[in-house]
This record gives sequence, C-alpha cells and structure tokens, in this order.
Amino acid sequence: PIPNEPSCSQSACHAHPESEKILGVLEVEVKLDAVDAELASMQQVVVARLLIELVIICALIIVFTQTFIRRPIQQLIASTKEISNMNLDAPIRVSSGSAEISDLARSFDAMRVRLKAAISEISEFTQKLETKVEARTRELQVAHQKLMQSDRLASLGQLSASVAHEINNPVAGILNLSMLLQRILKDDGVPPGRLADFKRYLSQITNETSRVGRIVSDLLAFSRRPAPHRSEADLNGIIQNTLSLIAHKLKLNNVEVRLELDSALPHVQCDRSQIQQAVLNLVLNASEAMQGKPAPLLVVATGRGAGATAWFRVTDNGEGMPPEVQKKIFDPFFTTKPEGKGVSLGLAVTYGIIHSHGGEIEVKSAPGQGTSFTVTLPLQSPQSAPSPRVEEPAA
Repeated sequence: PIPNEPSCSQSACHAHPESEKILGVLEVEVKLDAVDAELASMQQVVVARLLIELVIICALIIVFTQTFIRRPIQQLIASTKEISNMNLDAPIRVSSGSAEISDLARSFDAMRVRLKAAISEISEFTQKLETKVEARTRELQVAHQKLMQSDRLASLGQLSASVAHEINNPVAGILNLSMLLQRILKDDGVPPGRLADFKRYLSQITNETSRVGRIVSDLLAFSRRPAPHRSEADLNGIIQNTLSLIAHKLKLNNVEVRLELDSALPHVQCDRSQIQQAVLNLVLNASEAMQGKPAPLLVVATGRGAGATAWFRVTDNGEGMPPEVQKKIFDPFFTTKPEGKGVSLGLAVTYGIIHSHGGEIEVKSAPGQGTSFTVTLPLQSPQSAPSPRVEEPAA
C-alpha cells in the first residue's frame, strides 16, 4: 500500500485530499529459486565442513587418548599385576603420558623397590629364625632325651626303692617267723604247749607271703597292662559283683554302700576283668580314704552319658584332696598313705585300663568334702584307643 503522506497531500500538485489515507497499492513479483538454490548449496558445504571437522577432532581425541591415557594406564595395570605376582625385579615405566600418570608410575615404582627390600629383609629374617629354631629344636631334643633318661632312671630308682621297702618288710617278718618256727620245732615234732604259737606264726607267714604276692601282682598289672579283650558286658553287674567280693572288708571298715544304678543302662563293649579291676581299685581307694571318719558313706552310681557312652561314679565322704594332690594321683608311686601301705599303683593301673578302653576318668575333690571319680566308657569298641599318659617304667 502507498500511504497519503503530508508531503504528498499538501503539495500543490497533489490531487488527493488529506482525508484519504491510502493512495494506491503497488505489487512487485520477484523469483527466488536461484537464491534458494544458493542457500541450499551453502548449507551443504557448511554441513560437510562440520562433519569433516568432527571426524578430525574425534580422530585427534582418539589418538590423544590412546597415546597419552590408555596406553600408560595399560602399562601401569600390567606392572601392578607383576607386583601382585611378586615379580619385583621389573621396573615400572610408562612410554608416554601426562605428568600425573608419570608421577603415579614413579610412586608405584618406589613402592615396588621398598616392597622388594622389605620382602628381602623378611626372607633374611625368616632364614635366620629358621636356623635358630632348628638349633633350639636340636638343643631341646637333646635336653628332652637327657630329661627322659633322667626321668626313667628316677622312676627306676623310685620303683626299686619302693618295691625294696614294701617287699623287705614282709620278707623280714617271714624270716623272723621262720626262725621262731625253727626254735619251736624239735626233732620229735612240735611240743603240745607250743602248737598254738606254731599255728599263729604259720598264719602270719601266710599273710606276709600273700602281701608280697599282692605287691608283685600290682607291679605286673602296671608293667604288662595287656590289651583289653572286649566283649559285651553289663556294667551294673560288674559293679555289683565287685562290691560283693569286698563286702566283708567294707563292712569291717563300717562303710555304708549306696547303689544308684541305672536299670536301663545298655551293655558296654569292654574287658570285664579289667573294668572289674578298675572298679575294685576305685572302691578300695575310697574305703581307705574314709578310714577314721565317722559314718563313712560310699556311693556308686551309673548312667548313660552324652553320645554313645556310659559312665560310673565312685564317691566317698572322706577327707578329700587339695588341687596339688589331684594333679599327681594318677602318677605311679605317688601316694599320701603312710609307708608300708603298698606301692601306690592302683590309680595308675586304673588310669591305664580306662584309657586302653578309649574312655576317660575325671576326679573332683576338695579338702573336707570327699572325692568323686567318674569313669566314662564308649558303648562300642573304639577303632583305636588313645595311649595312656602314664609312662611305663624303664626295664
């Protein structure tokens, strides 16, 4: 549109009034195909250049990353793997990389050097320590052999002294009694007035001879200790039979016996005679521990233990034992009894019997509160029983 401007409406040559705002319309037609084609061509060139520049930039980035980042890192990874495999001789180097990666490589290499030095020191210390341990071990073995030899000699001396003392007393008595019998015995026989003395002396000789026999039997039982011949046996029956054998002796000592036997106790695979010997030793030991005590009480109990085991317990209300005595009661020849009361092998023999059966024996005692021995036996015969800790005396 062509507006009626003031310069036009006020002109002298103007024929149009001022109230007319539009004088006319001018239409111009121009073809832009060439311009559009030129613009499209320019756009294609720009896009192509952009793509080429992007490819070049990406290639440069890849080359830079491969050269200055990925390759040094791979070299560091390979070096750290060598260190983890304890190959500390190869130094850590990177062919190229940034300053940070180079610093990291130098730090790893310094760590490798220090680690190698530390391992070398540890190896040297270990070798010295092994040498010292071997030397000390040899010294201990020599000292142990000497100690074992000394212990065997001490045991042999203790055995000899104990046996000599125990056997000498009854033998001396037998010798004196034999001399008395020789004086009483005449060519024509025993005088009628001395017949009672003659019989009494003979009885004493018999008793003393039996005492020597018991000492020898204890020594044989301790030294030989044959392997148990196991068979199915009633533990309650063994205990009752053992108590019946010594019932008269317990009665003479005024010992009250209380049985607390488990009637449902299963049979045990054991050597009946050896277990009876162990029960007898424990009962006699309990009876002797209660001598001189008012109202002596002996309690024998049985029961089913944990797993496939059975136990029996012998308890007395005697004087009890302090802890230092309890540690030695299973040692051969150790005793708190007066001299002349045996060679002190009963508990040592019992210990060997129980452990040859694969069982355990435990003692609980306190001064003034009596003593309790608990024996645990496997119901079935074990494949291999542990060796008893009581050492055989040297032959």
